Amino acid sequence: MIYADNAATTKTSRAAIDAMLPCFDTVYGNPSGLYAFAQQAKEALEDARARIARCLGCDAREVTFTSGGSESDNQAILSAAKAGAAKGKKHIISTAFEHHAVLHTLKKLEADGFEVTLLDVHENGIVTPQQVADAIRGDTALVTVMFANNEIGTVQPIRAIGAVCREKGVPFHTDAVQAVGHIPVNVREDNIDYLSLSAHKFHGPRGIGVLVARKGMRLYSLIEGGAQERGKRAGTENLPAILGMAAALEEAVQNMETNAAKVGAMRERLIEGLAEIPHCVLNGDRNERLPGNVNFCFEGIEGESLLLLLDDKGVAASSGSACTSGSLDPSHVLLAIGRPHEIAHGSLRLTLCEENTPAEVERIIDAVREVVAYLRGMSPVWRDLVNGKTPFVIP
Repeated sequence: MIYADNAATTKTSRAAIDAMLPCFDTVYGNPSGLYAFAQQAKEALEDARARIARCLGCDAREVTFTSGGSESDNQAILSAAKAGAAKGKKHIISTAFEHHAVLHTLKKLEADGFEVTLLDVHENGIVTPQQVADAIRGDTALVTVMFANNEIGTVQPIRAIGAVCREKGVPFHTDAVQAVGHIPVNVREDNIDYLSLSAHKFHGPRGIGVLVARKGMRLYSLIEGGAQERGKRAGTENLPAILGMAAALEEAVQNMETNAAKVGAMRERLIEGLAEIPHCVLNGDRNERLPGNVNFCFEGIEGESLLLLLDDKGVAASSGSACTSGSLDPSHVLLAIGRPHEIAHGSLRLTLCEENTPAEVERIIDAVREVVAYLRGMSPVWRDLVNGKTPFVIP
């Protein structure tokens, strides 16, 4: 099986596993205890916090451990909203192609009386700093723009957007779940006030993440019941997962340049090979995208059938976010960049990592070509397109 769905989750690295193992039989104390055995666990916890902070360019005291990206997104947005409302500010700016962890939280806030502006996304999948600047008002409590899109892989001009927010005095949050560990991310240099990440996107364990809140940014707890994480996130810390996350992030940052070059070369070959299929289109900017992300739409087919037949050929892929894989609706991301419903239904997301090989890329190209040809050959929609009864949408 060729695994090409690394944006959904990644294989846990050996470094992460090795870092976790002692927590199950030797360093298993509760970090909140006062006795020496517990303090050994506390020392390991704080060491991991400091190592993660160094990787992200922030202070260790700004790092709060969570269950993952969704919780981090929720806590950041709801905290900024509550702080803003206390000052009479109930306007939030985001984009139309955010992850649902952001969009659903914003929908909840709208029901509570907040006004949400969702910026349009250009066809290339990029939001500009000028769009953000134009949308900021005197009552804007927060701007939240994802660092890199989870479906089409486009990387946003986060540093420039953050600079706009800093100049206007508006807190800035970024969902960096897809970016951290794959491209450079620095909280200080990128003008970020709140940042969310999840370990399983860079070969760490599932169920653990980080919320960075810059000094001076108020955090309100979503989970009550204890004084852990400086009172900002109750519950005994998941020490094994935290140590695994720290090890995985350090390894990812250390090898980032080498991995990005390797994966980026495979991405380019995959794009070139798939682009030769008639009547298809690459989604997202060709250059400003994550090293391993390839997302295409193929006219005349359904994405679900494409995925099932690729699975039969030994290729694991997706049509978009794993969090919405059970939905029959077309991707909101593809609709946001202007793809019509019938085209958005025929999407394919392939996401590579450094463990993939050029030989696997060639096999993926061959498999996609065969499956697309097979599905089109049995499709009445495709026959109407070929016979001129219906005009092609994709040239």
